[in-house]
Amino acid sequence: MNVLKFIAIGAAVAYGVSYLTKRDANGHSIVDDVLDKAPDWANNLKKYGQDALAKVKVKA
Repeated sequence: MNVLKFIAIGAAVAYGVSYLTKRDANGHSIVDDVLDKAPDWANNLKKYGQDALAKVKVKA
């Protein structure tokens, strides 16, 4: 029974990787889009963190 479970999980992982790396009409995959947007997301998170620290310092 464990072998069937591992086969099913392996097939699901293989399908997920295939889906995430499949190229669209523009030649980009979902992974490429996420990697392109990651620096912007990191900068936005840093801004939110700095704002939160500033609010905490004002309250203290």
